[in-house]
Order: sequence, then structure tokens, then C-alpha cells
Amino acid sequence: MVPRGRCVSGLRGGETGVRAERQWDHLPRRGETHPSPGLELRFEEEILNICLSILDRSPLHQNDPATDVSHRHDPIYVTRAISAMVNSNNDRGVVQGQWQGKYGGGTSPLHWSGSVAILHKWFKGRFKPVKYGQCWVFAGVMCTVLRCLGIATRVVSNFNSAHDTDRNLSVDKYVDSFGRTLEDLTEDSMWNFHVWNESWFARRDLGPSYNGWQVLDATPQEESEGMFRCGPASVTAIREGDVHLAHDGPFVFAEVNADYITWLWHEDESRERVYSDTKKIGRCISTKAVGSDSRVDITGLYKYPEGSRKERQVYRKAVRKLFGVEAPGRRTRVRRAGSRGLWREDLMEPAIKPSVTGKFKMLEPPMLGHDLRLALCLANLTSRAQRVRVNLSGATILYTRRPVAEILHESHTVRLGPEEEKKIPITISYSQYKEDLTEDKKILLAAMCFVTKGEKLLVEKDITLEDFITIKVLGPAVVGVAVVVKVTLVNPLLERVEDCVLMVEGSGLLQGQLSIDVPSLEPQEKASVQFSITPSKSGPRQLQVDLISPHFPDIKGFVVIHVATAK
Repeated sequence: MVPRGRCVSGLRGGETGVRAERQWDHLPRRGETHPSPGLELRFEEEILNICLSILDRSPLHQNDPATDVSHRHDPIYVTRAISAMVNSNNDRGVVQGQWQGKYGGGTSPLHWSGSVAILHKWFKGRFKPVKYGQCWVFAGVMCTVLRCLGIATRVVSNFNSAHDTDRNLSVDKYVDSFGRTLEDLTEDSMWNFHVWNESWFARRDLGPSYNGWQVLDATPQEESEGMFRCGPASVTAIREGDVHLAHDGPFVFAEVNADYITWLWHEDESRERVYSDTKKIGRCISTKAVGSDSRVDITGLYKYPEGSRKERQVYRKAVRKLFGVEAPGRRTRVRRAGSRGLWREDLMEPAIKPSVTGKFKMLEPPMLGHDLRLALCLANLTSRAQRVRVNLSGATILYTRRPVAEILHESHTVRLGPEEEKKIPITISYSQYKEDLTEDKKILLAAMCFVTKGEKLLVEKDITLEDFITIKVLGPAVVGVAVVVKVTLVNPLLERVEDCVLMVEGSGLLQGQLSIDVPSLEPQEKASVQFSITPSKSGPRQLQVDLISPHFPDIKGFVVIHVATAK
């Protein structure tokens, strides 16, 4: 927002300079339904210069420095420039994305513990993109940069987040007869969660009704006016369906309120709708409470209650706006007439409900390293007998729901008497999934059910494997006084493991990272590790621990420690 050399005020009145401390919103751990600790913002030495360097390295500045600097008073201009520069897709931006689960030559997105470290690495590496990031990393870095530049910013998590590639406000998923996603046909996707930013400023280009929180997203998903960036999109405009307003309204609206449609793809290249849900997308939209680690649900800021008449009215309004008016900052990929997923009025009508219902039910908690035991529960809703052929499939997936490897493929035939319920037991052994499980620890199950008289039913379930780690501070925490911390952990596997390392860090609690070798652990053994920390700063401080092993995905935990001043 300011040319190089100008001082930027902090977020609390009266504080200025690069040493002012801030703690920013927490990011979600994999599989959680609430925000949790992630990268912690500290306005440390050189951060202001680095943030200004990001603006200076932007193609906008490189192509026309005078015009660029003259626009830095405008938060719309600045946030849009930063959104493009935090990722490296169109320029030598800060972070390079990677979603394939392979992080050679760089750092896994899960291993970053601070946005400051990323910014320093980019700056000291002569502006070479830092490897690697995913959505929470992009959001963390952008939160740091925008706050440093004086723009009030927070991190937001959206669960069941749509990626609508073709601007038709629906997620169209194509599956085969086993419910497996056909990746060559499916362009849209629904991520288990996605993380972006909101910044607070006036929208003089739109009018006072759209002032307040504005969505910004640095994760490179789709191009906006020729660059991978997103926003600012007014949250109010999204809630009211005003998707024609700048910037990137259709994409953000779809992220939180697209309709979800699954199509069965037949061998003759015809398709049949087998699942439709207007409520699935955009769950538990969350941010961190001010002054505490509590989750604040802000779903109501983005849309009216799901299932309400008002919400459907807004959806139809958005469709009319989208197909009647070109929106500024529009996405480059537009679905053409005649393509298989073109939005039509009939898609807003619910699919015909089959006469059989089904759901997956866990019989035991899904623990990392253990066999998974569950059942597919089928119920006949009619007074006549029904014959059901069930095709089951399962795959390890990324948090974007992209399949990694198939781990289950089997078929069953079930006869259901009138109004009868039956369960099909399912067991997935640890040996079936251990080699292909990613750091996300996620598995997707699908059952395609073919019912009498041609009816079809698709049942899906996302499973996130659980792990165990606890942290306890054994005494009061006081500045300058050592205190012992006890970490209790469990080997999740049914086999002996070696070469585990516990990584510990926390701003104001430790100088740098603490690395502790963990003795070999017997199968399912519970063990404790103790170490001392000497806090250097008072107030609420986060201590983060990460159990790293070559035998299973990282196990992470945190505790907030309230440090008292020295007497």
C-alpha cells in the first residue's frame, strides 16, 4: 500500500515497525472441522522490506514502476497484486504449489511452521520460488504480507469447497459403475477443505453496500484476467448472488454454494444423473476468534441458510447474473454450448430418489495403522422385495479428493425383503492401504448400487485416519524460567518402528527448532518424551510438536501456553 521506505502501522493502535508481534488466524490440520494452529505470524526483522520487495517484483511494477507505485494507495490494486505474487505460476512469486504428494527438492507443505521462514527463504534465494505450498501455506503467507502492509486480514477455512472450472455454478463429477471418479471426464472437484483470506476495506468501485470483508485467494486454481489470482470479491456480494461484480465472483460463489451433481458414465458415452445435492458444498466456513483459539462460524456471511427459500432464490439470481452479464475478472475457461456439463434449468430439479437408501457406518474408530472395519447399511423403503447389486470401491486420496491408488474393488448381490435393512461388512486391512496413504491420511469409499427396475444409488464416505499425541506443561510458565514439557505419543502401527524424531518449536518459547530422537517403539507402544523450555516472551504462546517417521505420516499436535512475566 506504500512505496518503499514508508512506515506502516501495526494492527493495534499505537504500534509501528517491523518488530511489532502479531499472531494470525490458525489453519486447519488435515481432517479437522475447525481451524487449528498453523504458521504463526511475527513481524520480525526485514519482513517489511521483504513484503515491499514482493510488490516490486510484481510484473505490474516491472512493466511500469511509476504507474504501479501511484496505485499502491488502493487496497483493491494491492491485494490483487499480492494474490498473484504469493504463488509462482505467472512470475517468480513466493511459493510454488505441489499437490502430487511428492516433495523432492523442497519442503512438504505440512512441514512449514512459519510464514516468516518462507519469506526469508524467497528473499535470500534471490526471489526463487520456495518449494512447496498448498492452500493453507498460500493463505498464511498472504495474511502475513497484507497485515504487514497495513491491510486487516484473516484466514478462512471452507469445508467441502468447490473448484468450478467452467463457471456453471455446479460441480459435475463423472463416475463409472463402481463409483470411481473418471478423471479424464471430471474437470470440477470438491476439496475436503480449502483455505483463503479475507481483507477488510471499502469498495469504492462497487459502492458502500459492498464494503467490509473481501475474499482473496493466492492458491493458483484458475486464471483471472490472465494471471493466477483471485479477488477481491465482496463477501456481501457473494451472499446476495451479485456474481457480476468485480472480482471473480462466480468462482468464489461456487466455492461456497455450488450444486453438487454426480453422473454415471455409460460405455456408450451417455450419462445418467445418480446424485444431486444443493447443500453439500460450503460447510462450516470458519475463522479464528479474536484473542482465543475458538472457531467462529461465518457461514452466514457467505450464504443464507441451506434449504431455505432465500438461498435458492439467490442461487437462481446468481445463475441469471452469470449467464446474462460478463463479470469483471472472469475466469478464462467457459463451458461451450453442447458440452456435456452445460447448466440447464432441469439440473435444478432434484434427482429421482431410489426406493433403497444406503450409508456407510464405521464399526470401529478409523485409526492410523489399523485395519478399517465398517459396513454398508442398505434399507428397502418399499413393501416389495428388492434385489440390489452393489459395486464397492475405495481409494486413498489427497485432501483435494483426487484419487491416489485403489485399495478396494469388490461386488455383492443383496436381496432385501419388504422394508428390510441389511448390512454388508467391509474390512480394509492396513496392508491394503499403508503403501499408498498420503500425508492427508484420507480414504474415499464408494458404493454404486443397482436396484430393481433400473434404479441406481451412489453412496460415498470420506474417512480420515486418526492418530494420537498429547502435550502437557508440568508447571507454571514464566519468562526466563525453565519449565518441563511432557509429550505422550503412541506408535500407531502393529509393528516395531525406529528412526522417529520429535520436532518442537514455538515463538517466544524456544530459539529455533528442537529436535529429539525418539527411542524405538514397540507395536502400539505408548511412550513419553520430556524436555525443558525457557520462555522469552510473555502472553499466550503456541508450542507445536511434530512426530516424524519414515514409517507413517507425520503426527502433529499443539498446546497454547500462557506465559507470565517474571516477578
